[in-house]
Amino acid sequence: MPYMIYIDHYGQNRTMGQADHQTFLTPALCRAARGFLDWTQSDLADRSGVSRGTIRDYEGERHNVHRSTEAQLRLAFENGGVSFVCLEGGNVGICPKSGAEG
Repeated sequence: MPYMIYIDHYGQNRTMGQADHQTFLTPALCRAARGFLDWTQSDLADRSGVSRGTIRDYEGERHNVHRSTEAQLRLAFENGGVSFVCLEGGNVGICPKSGAEG
């Protein structure tokens, strides 16, 4: 159920708020990035400032994360040496940052 509906400047009904946010960092991509860096959920929690329980529940697909939480996780991965790359078909992959030790 949408939180609010508004009519945009083209006269179309739109949903307001978090509901229409499409997540860049999927649970599978989060697990893959952790595995790539050989991090535990606790390691990611320490580096991102996101609770281990939130990470566990997100990776287990028990709930979604807010945009700010997704940004914290992504920044932690990028600071850890992972780059996210956009692939054909709207898919996202990971690779080592250039100059990062492997």
